[in-house]
Amino acid sequence: YAITLPYGKEIIVVLAFTLKKIKNTKMKNIIIALTIILGLHITTQAQITKVAIQASGLTCSMCSNSIQKALKALPNTADVATDLNTNTFTITFKNQQIVSIDELKNAIEKSGFTVAKLLATMQFTNIAVKNDEHITANSAMYHFVHIQPQTLNGLHTVQLIDKGFTNAKEYKKNSSYTTMPCIKTGYMQSCCSKNAVAYGTRVYHVTM
Repeated sequence: YAITLPYGKEIIVVLAFTLKKIKNTKMKNIIIALTIILGLHITTQAQITKVAIQASGLTCSMCSNSIQKALKALPNTADVATDLNTNTFTITFKNQQIVSIDELKNAIEKSGFTVAKLLATMQFTNIAVKNDEHITANSAMYHFVHIQPQTLNGLHTVQLIDKGFTNAKEYKKNSSYTTMPCIKTGYMQSCCSKNAVAYGTRVYHVTM
């Protein structure tokens, strides 16, 4: 198994097979706990390091100041750089912090503006992605759309294509690449049942 299964998954398989041979209940519980912990570790091999948000509806410098202040007030924000030519706000985050993409969008909207485009730069560690499939990373579910199968390593940038994270034209174009109904709601539907994730779980649709 160590030859065919990468990055810790082979250990889960070995533990699972070991369970069948152990009769001691206490030892079984220990192995189950180890399997769960390792499984959680494997699903968190992607970290958001930077987000670039292009906002729409700005008319003056006071507008950008309002957005920058709202973004800086978020607890995980380390810094916010503003490009007034494109109305783009680049947010960097404190090390090892879990970033809420919805929090970023809400901060823009509470300032009285909308998100025209959102790009998230993520640090991946050997994450295999396929078109129209989901992955779990740092407590978030991502649905990859209109991509080629690949293994992501290092820094890669993904674009959010859900409603509220892009303009109507881009949403319509990108949503045509999948027939899964979760693209319409942003939440796990019956189409995602094979992923063993609870119905109604938040899912972000991304492309590259």
